[in-house]
Amino acid sequence: MHLVKDLSLEQKIAIESLLGRSVSEDEAVSIKALDPSAIVPSRLTEAERKTALENLDSYFSRVDAQRQPASQEEEEAIINEALRSTRPGYSPAS
Repeated sequence: MHLVKDLSLEQKIAIESLLGRSVSEDEAVSIKALDPSAIVPSRLTEAERKTALENLDSYFSRVDAQRQPASQEEEEAIINEALRSTRPGYSPAS
Protein backbone atom coordinates (compact mmCIF):
# COMPACT_ATOMS: atom_id res chain seq x y z
CA MET A 1 0.00 0.00 0.00
CA HIS A 2 1.27 3.46 -0.89
CA LEU A 3 0.03 6.82 0.31
CA VAL A 4 -0.69 9.11 -2.64
CA LYS A 5 1.07 11.96 -0.84
CA ASP A 6 4.30 9.90 -0.92
CA LEU A 7 4.17 9.12 -4.67
CA SER A 8 6.26 10.92 -7.26
CA LEU A 9 4.38 12.99 -9.83
CA GLU A 10 5.07 10.32 -12.47
CA GLN A 11 3.71 7.55 -10.21
CA LYS A 12 0.60 9.59 -9.40
CA ILE A 13 -0.04 10.22 -13.10
CA ALA A 14 0.38 6.51 -13.86
CA ILE A 15 -2.04 5.53 -11.04
CA GLU A 16 -4.62 8.07 -12.21
CA SER A 17 -4.28 6.76 -15.76
CA LEU A 18 -4.88 3.18 -14.60
CA LEU A 19 -7.82 4.14 -12.37
CA GLY A 20 -9.35 6.52 -14.87
CA ARG A 21 -9.82 9.19 -12.21
CA SER A 22 -7.80 11.61 -10.15
CA VAL A 23 -6.61 10.61 -6.69
CA SER A 24 -6.39 12.86 -3.66
CA GLU A 25 -3.42 13.27 -1.33
CA ASP A 26 -5.27 11.55 1.56
CA GLU A 27 -5.89 8.34 -0.40
CA ALA A 28 -3.85 5.14 -0.31
CA VAL A 29 -3.23 3.01 -3.39
CA SER A 30 -2.58 -0.71 -3.58
CA ILE A 31 -1.74 -2.57 -6.79
CA LYS A 32 -2.11 -6.28 -7.42
CA ALA A 33 -0.95 -8.23 -10.47
CA LEU A 34 -2.87 -11.36 -11.43
CA ASP A 35 -1.78 -14.26 -13.57
CA PRO A 36 -4.22 -14.44 -16.51
CA SER A 37 -5.05 -18.03 -15.56
CA ALA A 38 -6.48 -16.73 -12.26
CA ILE A 39 -9.09 -14.65 -14.11
CA VAL A 40 -12.21 -16.66 -14.92
CA PRO A 41 -13.88 -15.38 -18.09
CA SER A 42 -17.60 -14.77 -17.99
CA ARG A 43 -19.78 -17.45 -19.55
CA LEU A 44 -22.64 -15.01 -20.00
CA THR A 45 -23.51 -13.44 -23.31
CA GLU A 46 -23.67 -9.66 -23.57
CA ALA A 47 -27.50 -9.84 -23.38
CA GLU A 48 -27.35 -12.09 -20.30
CA ARG A 49 -24.90 -9.71 -18.57
CA LYS A 50 -27.20 -6.77 -19.36
CA THR A 51 -30.23 -8.63 -17.96
CA ALA A 52 -28.27 -9.63 -14.82
CA LEU A 53 -27.20 -6.01 -14.27
CA GLU A 54 -30.78 -4.78 -14.71
CA ASN A 55 -31.99 -7.40 -12.22
CA LEU A 56 -29.33 -6.35 -9.71
CA ASP A 57 -30.21 -2.68 -10.14
CA SER A 58 -33.87 -3.49 -9.52
CA TYR A 59 -33.06 -5.65 -6.49
CA PHE A 60 -30.84 -3.03 -4.87
CA SER A 61 -33.40 -0.30 -5.57
CA ARG A 62 -35.99 -2.33 -3.64
CA VAL A 63 -33.52 -2.97 -0.80
CA ASP A 64 -32.52 0.71 -0.65
CA ALA A 65 -36.17 1.80 -0.54
CA GLN A 66 -36.64 -0.21 2.69
CA ARG A 67 -33.30 0.75 4.27
CA GLN A 68 -33.27 2.96 7.34
CA PRO A 69 -30.87 5.92 7.23
CA ALA A 70 -27.51 5.32 8.92
CA SER A 71 -24.66 7.59 9.90
CA GLN A 72 -21.32 7.34 8.11
CA GLU A 73 -19.84 5.77 11.25
CA GLU A 74 -22.57 3.08 11.29
CA GLU A 75 -22.03 2.38 7.58
CA GLU A 76 -18.27 2.01 8.09
CA ALA A 77 -18.79 -0.28 11.08
CA ILE A 78 -21.13 -2.51 9.05
CA ILE A 79 -18.69 -2.70 6.13
CA ASN A 80 -15.73 -3.40 8.44
CA GLU A 81 -17.65 -6.17 10.21
CA ALA A 82 -18.53 -7.76 6.86
CA LEU A 83 -14.88 -7.60 5.79
CA ARG A 84 -13.71 -9.09 9.10
CA SER A 85 -16.18 -11.96 8.72
CA THR A 86 -14.74 -12.89 5.32
CA ARG A 87 -11.09 -11.90 5.89
CA PRO A 88 -9.85 -12.96 9.32
CA GLY A 89 -7.35 -10.47 10.66
CA TYR A 90 -8.73 -7.60 8.54
CA SER A 91 -8.27 -4.16 10.00
CA PRO A 92 -9.28 -0.94 8.25
CA ALA A 93 -6.58 1.36 6.91
CA SER A 94 -6.11 4.43 9.02
